[in-house]
Amino acid sequence: MSSTDQTIAAVGEFGLIDRVTEGIGSSEYVLLGPGDDAAHVATADGTFVVSTDILVEGRHFRRDWSSPADIGHKAAAANLSDINAMGGVATALTMAFAAPADLPEQWALEMVAAFEAECATVGAHLVGGDVSSADQVVISVTAIGDAERPVTRAGAQVGDVVAYAGTLGLSAAGYAALSRGFRSPKVAVDAHRRPAPPYAAGPAAAASGATAMIDVSDGFVADLGHLARASKVGVDVRSEAFVLPEAVETLASALGGLDPLSFVLGGGEDFALVATFPSADALPEGWTVVGEVREGAGEVTVDGAPYAGNPGHRHFA
Repeated sequence: MSSTDQTIAAVGEFGLIDRVTEGIGSSEYVLLGPGDDAAHVATADGTFVVSTDILVEGRHFRRDWSSPADIGHKAAAANLSDINAMGGVATALTMAFAAPADLPEQWALEMVAAFEAECATVGAHLVGGDVSSADQVVISVTAIGDAERPVTRAGAQVGDVVAYAGTLGLSAAGYAALSRGFRSPKVAVDAHRRPAPPYAAGPAAAASGATAMIDVSDGFVADLGHLARASKVGVDVRSEAFVLPEAVETLASALGGLDPLSFVLGGGEDFALVATFPSADALPEGWTVVGEVREGAGEVTVDGAPYAGNPGHRHFA
């Protein structure tokens, strides 16, 4: 099959991104381009970090599962988290909003009010955007922020420790519950509807000397793999080092004795952070060491072996 006949599903999300970015130019103002949680751009009077994310109805949220306020909070959190993952703090966001013509106006107003409320938790605000019609609700957001020392995915060094901040597995457990028609455990369902990223952890990690960092949006193993490949290292994590939320264990048992660790290692959208540090002594409060950086070429192992479970979400799969 020629490249002109190849589908997006065949090349995959990251293959498509690689092909697209091959033709993108650069300039003295682009300090860090595509390939990280956010780009780092220079201006005449300083620099900023910027990132774009999209939420599509039926793929990222369902209106029968989540209220307009839930969706607004989640849309903001997903984008604020990208700035957080660079060690920065968001200051302004824009939103492109598309929806069916028969969507009630009140739905849009409640969604945007909740979006603004989530932004306000870090001192950011919605400053503009665009509106269009579509067959389903689509919310595309661009977040802009400040990062005194941007932390990329590419700086991990052999001998660094691997640590995470925030909660892992709750959103994935909540999705599993909702998918089966459950509305409990409530803490897990709520975490899927309204994730709570550790917004203070990114800047604290940067200030404490983090060498590389990424947020967990697709899955812990998958996202840590992006960091490992960007840094050209291997990473090993210890399963017993992770904190398993009680609700995750409860749901795993209720679903027929599933391994609760699968939600922690393969689940995304908690928007926790995972980072590498020169030593465990450098960790700020709220970070938990779970592994170490080794010689390698982008592989992530669990207890010294390749992870046999699902490492995380894949678009177009």
